[in-house]
Order: sequence, then structure tokens, then C-alpha cells
Amino acid sequence: MAHILPQTKSAGINPLKSSQPLGAAFAFLGIDGAMPLFHGSQGCASFALVLLGRHFKETIPLQTTAMDEIATIIGGRDRLEEAILNLKARTRPRLIGICTTALVETRDEDVAGDLANIKRKRATELTGTELVLASTPDFDGAIEEGWSKAVTAMIEGITRPGTQKRDPTKVVILPGWNITVADIEHLRETVESFGLTPVILPDVSGALDGTVPDHWVPTTYGGTKVEHIRDLGAAIQCIAIGEQMRRPAEALQRLTGVPYVLFESLTGLRNADRFIWLLTAMSRKQAPANVRRSRMQLQDAMLDGHFHLAGKQIAIASEPDQLFQFADFFTGMGAEITAAVTTTGTSKTLQIVPADTVQVGDLGDLERLAAGADLLVTHSHGRQAAKRLGIPLIRVGFPVFDRLGSQHKLTILYQGTRDMIYEVVNIVQANQHPPTSGALDPTCSREMQNELNSSSLARQ
Repeated sequence: MAHILPQTKSAGINPLKSSQPLGAAFAFLGIDGAMPLFHGSQGCASFALVLLGRHFKETIPLQTTAMDEIATIIGGRDRLEEAILNLKARTRPRLIGICTTALVETRDEDVAGDLANIKRKRATELTGTELVLASTPDFDGAIEEGWSKAVTAMIEGITRPGTQKRDPTKVVILPGWNITVADIEHLRETVESFGLTPVILPDVSGALDGTVPDHWVPTTYGGTKVEHIRDLGAAIQCIAIGEQMRRPAEALQRLTGVPYVLFESLTGLRNADRFIWLLTAMSRKQAPANVRRSRMQLQDAMLDGHFHLAGKQIAIASEPDQLFQFADFFTGMGAEITAAVTTTGTSKTLQIVPADTVQVGDLGDLERLAAGADLLVTHSHGRQAAKRLGIPLIRVGFPVFDRLGSQHKLTILYQGTRDMIYEVVNIVQANQHPPTSGALDPTCSREMQNELNSSSLARQ
């Protein structure tokens, strides 16, 4: 069990984490016809918009209530109502996902009560649009908590409660924020290959996969449909990926009785095997030939990659679930986690990270702890630390803005784990320094050492 070291610095140096409201907006972007709405100042939304745009290289639908000084003093209810009605009239969204920021949370505004009054007062104007509130103050948590709260809020606010007639082929999948667009597409294809019907919440593969619609759409144009969220109770099973998704999975079980199974990670042979075994049991079908072939390819890749990664020292900085995902992957290949840094210390996942200690901190802590490591694993803001330390960097997580296609990187199940092995090994090989001829000649090495010893004695 890893020992979790709390943050002790009074100021962050090269921050590692992104804010809760950004994580909530990220989740709302995975809903078809959605519009995330930041309830706070314009700067909060602008910062999130820049990060999301740079990461995905796409147009991001995101709005704000634009609280100014006067609204901050007298309260933001009127601004919230005005913003909701304007969005309804201009963009006709199927869902408006409201993400609170530190500005309104610090004032301790009753945003939930305000929203309930708006729904009751403006019921006619808001017909056809769901309003969902996620309480996500910037001063607490990080992107992982924001994502989880948004998904929980959608389930609690939209899903029809009570026991429903179960569809034996319907499966609810709740992916964490660290599951990429390519991962979600691969998940869907794998589940469908067993004859099952997956409902993925949220599904960013439909909204942020790089497709360009034939006409301008002011909201998201793909992802999970609101109707599907409403009917989640008809599923036979819920699969949550990452400890962050335990909360929404429990909410679904409490509302509808749908049982859930939680996977801390789907990367690595053991984790992929567990997932395939579950699909086999649910469908009562043998794993398809392409799945079995992918498993054999992964076994071969593990054998080949082990010679290059065994004994390597790895330094990782990320949100808790992604930290475990990649730490588990690297230790499974024989590497050692010598530095592990994360954003918050509340996740239960941190206790099973295969490292002696996990530091809650920033990229300054990673740079301090990573000296002597063979590889750095974090997002694009870690590039300066990697350059100063002279250590190669593999970019994972959010944001990745200095490389193209990060959302299409496959990291899970047999195929994704195989691809990760190849990527990591190629980076390690590209940064190896071949030994010189003198270093290979033991006689030459002894002669050089004797000369150094003679020089030292002469100076004494």
C-alpha cells in the first residue's frame, strides 16, 4: 500500500491539475445537443475554453453567466436565469450542464434552489431542455472530481427512477475522464462484438472525435442522447471504469437497482482479461476470434517489450485514476515507479498505486522527485521539467497541446496495451546512448582508471 504524502507548499509550481468545473464541462461535452454553462466570471470559462480547444483542436461549445462585480455582490440568480433563457432561445440545446465556480461557491449561493425556481417559473419556455447542476468549486478537487460529479448529476437528474423491465443485452458503461476518444470507440466495438448493446455515459467519441458536420451546430453534435440517459434503468449491468465512477454507478444502482462492476483500469493483460471474462459471462458467448488474436499479439508485445522496460525507473504525474492506470501498466512490464505525483489525496485508488509513496503536489514536485528516472509520464506542461532533467517525456492525460492526435491514442484492452508498449519502448530506445569503444574495452578502462589514480596521488 502506497503512503500518501499531503501537499505542504503554500504555492503551486508549474501546476499539475485542472479545475473541477473544467472536468464537469468535459463530461457534459459527451452528451448530444449539450451546452456546458459556467456559473461564474468570464475568465473562468475562457481559461477552460482555451485548454479544451488546444487539447482537442476543435470548436468547443461553452458559455458563461459572466458574473461581474455587481452580480457578485447582489447574487447571481438573475444572471443564471438570463443565461439559460438566452441559450434556450438561440441554440435550443437538449441539455444545459451548469458548472458552478469558486465565485458563486465562495458566496455560498443556493444555486440548486435558484435553479429549481427557474425550472418551475420557466417550465413552458424550457420544454425539451434538461437542466443539470454540478457543484464544482475551483478551490477543491480537480478534473477527476468534476467529471464524476457531472455524470452523477445527470443520472440523478434525468434517469427515470424505479425498477424497469430489463433488456438482457443492454449494458451501461461509465468511463472515467482519462478514457480517450479512441478508447471509447474500441470499448463500444468490443462490447458489440459479444452481441451486447452498450450505452456509454458520457460518450466524448461522438462529440470530440474530429468529425466536421455538414452545417454549423451551436451545441455538441454527438454523444450520449438524453433519451438514453433517461432509460438507463433498463440495463442488465453497469460497468464503471475508474474509482472516480463509483459515485455515479452507486447513484444508478440506488435509483434503478442496476448492479455495477468497477474496474480500476482496463490497461494491462490482467485487467483486459477480467473485462473480457465479464462480457463472456453476460453474453454467454465465446470471445470472438479478433479478440483472442489481439490477446496473443499483446502477449508477444509484452515478451518483446520486457527486455527494454524491465528495471527502468518511471516518474508519473497525473490524476489518481490515470496515475494508477499507467503505474500498473509499467510495473506489469517490469519497470519501477520511483516518483508518483497526483492532484488530490482523497481517492481510494491511491492506496493501491504500486509505489512506495504518492506525493500530492504539482509538476515542481515531479521534477524534484524524478532525478535519475528513465522516463517521465505526464501531460504537456511537463515538457520543461523533462528538458531540464534530460529525461524523455511521454505525454498522457489532459492537456496535450504540443502533439496532434492525443484523443485518438488507444490505451486500453489488449490492442491499446500493445500499442502503449510499442510507443514506450520506441521512446526508450530512441533515447539510449550507445557505449563508446573505450567503454567496451575492459583493458582500456583499467588503463584510464590507473592514470586517474596516478594523477590524484601526484597532486597529494
